Amino acid sequence: MSILITINGREYGAESGQSVLEIATDNGIYIPTLCNYEGIKPQGCCRVCTCLINGRKMTACTTPATDKMVVETNNQDLEWIRSTIIELLFVEGNHFCPACEKSGSCELQALAYRYRMMAPQFPYSFSARDVEPAHGTLLIDHNRCILCKRCVRWRPEPEAPGWFVFVNRGHETRIKFVHERAADFNKSLAQAAMNICPVGAIIRRGKGYDVPIGRRKYDKLPIGSDIETKERS
Repeated sequence: MSILITINGREYGAESGQSVLEIATDNGIYIPTLCNYEGIKPQGCCRVCTCLINGRKMTACTTPATDKMVVETNNQDLEWIRSTIIELLFVEGNHFCPACEKSGSCELQALAYRYRMMAPQFPYSFSARDVEPAHGTLLIDHNRCILCKRCVRWRPEPEAPGWFVFVNRGHETRIKFVHERAADFNKSLAQAAMNICPVGAIIRRGKGYDVPIGRRKYDKLPIGSDIETKERS
């Protein structure tokens, strides 16, 4: 069923069942997110895509659009929420961007540039975390993990069980590789897992710096540019 939705004062046609994030993206309106990934069921883990939807703050990735819905994607309050979340993710983890394989392709780093994060307002925690040799083809760097749950929700095949799970609770939560299925894991799946991760927490062993620094995804154009180009065209 076709519906009409107003985003930032402009009316757009859409299909019932689409999320606010999908409709905005289709129409060249960039809403930042760290946990959302095409093909993976959204869960609103990171809260970065929070928008004002019918007067309430709600995550755009998990909110299905309804007819006559009114959405505001950017205002001073929303931008403050997003920049604060990004700062908290930096200070809670150990993100040393110049030494990270994902630098230049990291979505967290790219959002920090977009929101002009210089010095965070919060103190760094410098948590003691390890780099885990999770598999013969894979490393997990818990210093960089932002618990976005992408890898946990990722399924190479729709009905297949996942390769990663959450363990522990609260500030002790971390991702864990499912070792019981290790025999079925290969280099191709390791590369796919690395691509799914928005930061540098999942690294394929023996493969690094294929794309030189300066030519990586966000080295020349800021994150969201590909979406915003749609509106201009």
